[in-house]
Amino acid sequence: MSATTFAQHLLTGISLGGAYALIAIGYTMVYGILRLINFAHGDIFMISGYFMIFAMASFPWFIAIPVALIGTVILGVVIEKAAYKPLRSAPRMSIMISAIGVSYLLENLATYLFTAIPKAYPEIPFLKKILTFGGITTSLVTLLTPVLTVVLVVLLMQLINHTKIGMAMRAVSKDTEASRLMGIKVDNTISMTFIIGCLLAGIGAILYFTDRMTVYPYSGSLPGLKCFVAAVLGGIGSIPGAVIGGFIIGICETFLVALGYSTFSDAFTFLLLIIILLVRPTGLFGEAATDKV
Repeated sequence: MSATTFAQHLLTGISLGGAYALIAIGYTMVYGILRLINFAHGDIFMISGYFMIFAMASFPWFIAIPVALIGTVILGVVIEKAAYKPLRSAPRMSIMISAIGVSYLLENLATYLFTAIPKAYPEIPFLKKILTFGGITTSLVTLLTPVLTVVLVVLLMQLINHTKIGMAMRAVSKDTEASRLMGIKVDNTISMTFIIGCLLAGIGAILYFTDRMTVYPYSGSLPGLKCFVAAVLGGIGSIPGAVIGGFIIGICETFLVALGYSTFSDAFTFLLLIIILLVRPTGLFGEAATDKV
């Protein structure tokens, strides 16, 4: 493999990893506060793709993007209020089963409303602009994805570490009951977590589907699982860990495809999950859990 080809594949892998990272943050934030694996998150990402298709049919791209992102956020908050909030005091298994139910509901609802035939994702003109550097040819979206991911993560970390809502999120993640006694509005804090996670998933969907150009009802299930693996790999509950995990999986997957092992690229992700759970169950950046006496 020549240096130019290697650089081309590396850039593609970093771009894919950036999209995975944005979706993985949603998994890790919800787990950090609710101790819930939101299995519907990948399907929210898929529905966001459909929102963009219909928004672009009615509006120019600079209006369609905010409309699709707002629709994604509203969907996430409605799911949280309808499917998760009533089970707040139920056993953890109940809320996880609810998340799986929501996932299947979204997939089947999308099949019923939009049919199983893949729909063409609209082209956002400036994102598909072709750029050439030496022997490397790439689109603007491939360059923009990792940069935008890093900028959004830095802003998110600033929000979590230096704002009142961020302080509330950190408090709720440590002890929900103590936070409620201290006057923190726990339900509002959880809703804000879903808003941020769904907003990032919506941005990730734009970047991901712009490169892949089609959306179908199950197009969020496999990327969603890969992003869950990315969150576990980095240490679920750790935002920087989710980002690093997303980049690792994106780069590894791209190089496996480039080397002719595309058949095994998906299996590799789940093999990586098994290995990380065996070697370091808390992930690369996860903290070891301690039992309170």
